[in-house]
Formats: sequence, C-alpha cells, structure tokens
Amino acid sequence: PGRVPITTKIISEDDLTNLFKIVDDEITKGRQAYVILPLIEDSEKMNLSSAKKIFKYLSEEVFFKKKVGLLHGKLNSQEKNEVINSFLKNEINVLVSTTVIEVGIDVPNASIMVIYNSERFGLSQLHQLRGRVGRGSEQSYCLLVSGNKISNEGKTRLKTMVETNDGFKISEVDLKLRGP
Repeated sequence: PGRVPITTKIISEDDLTNLFKIVDDEITKGRQAYVILPLIEDSEKMNLSSAKKIFKYLSEEVFFKKKVGLLHGKLNSQEKNEVINSFLKNEINVLVSTTVIEVGIDVPNASIMVIYNSERFGLSQLHQLRGRVGRGSEQSYCLLVSGNKISNEGKTRLKTMVETNDGFKISEVDLKLRGP
C-alpha cells in the first residue's frame, strides 16, 4: 500500500549521458541506484557490458564524487554482506551488480534500476530486477539500456516491461514468446 507504480523506459546505449543525468538527479535527492550487468568480467565471446568494467567507468569518470559499490557472485559471503550492508545504510550511492540482487534485497531508498543489455534478459528476470526499486513512497524508475540491434522477441520483452507492472500480464507474454 502507498507504493507508486515504477516508471519503466527504454534507453539507447547512444543516450547514456541522459541516463547518467537522471541517475545523478536521483542521487542528489538522497536516493540510491542499482546498475545491473549480465557479466562480471568482459568476455571475448560476447559483446556485452561487464560489472567490473562499468564499475571502473562509473566510479572513476561519471560518479567520481559519489560512492560506487560493486557486487557479484565471485565475492565471498563476507564481502557480499559488507557491500549489501553499506548499500542498506546509504553509504553507497550507486551499486553496480550482476543479477545476484535479483531476489531478497529490500532497500526502500533505492529509486533507480538501470539494466544494461536488457534485451538479453528474460521477462521474469527483468520483472524481478525491477522489483528491487519502488519499495518506498517515492517515484522509482527502471531504465532498460539496450543496443540498436535487438531481435523482435527482445523488442517485445522490453515493450512489455514499459507497458505494464502486472506480473500476470508479463507471464502471459512470456508464455506466448517461449511456449509452455
């Protein structure tokens, strides 16, 4: 009760300057952001953004005056807990992470979810990730960053995420796309 529906938008990889301005505006208001990536490290086989590369870029060039944290599955349990607790205490403004935050993390102050290479994620995973924001009373945003070369199925998934926050409708589209 009292939650404001999450606004979801598709952002082109070519428009990252605008994306970072939106994130910076939210941080200036005292809120926090997640930045989700599909890989921990760069891969020669896949042309996808990685958490370590984007963490370095954001912490050194974009949000160098802010606190940027890094979370991924190769950290040990203690390291993961330290990062999560720092984010919970608002000691980290931007948390760069892989999908390890998909379920079970509740940070009401987090109002921005940025998902890189969003066309590569399934609908249920996108819906779960989006559910990490919008837990407080403030307007929250899910920004789906995608490249220009997207399959028709990828376009349908992203369009569905923009059009609805209803998990039942999302699962219906997922069933149509993937079959039973």
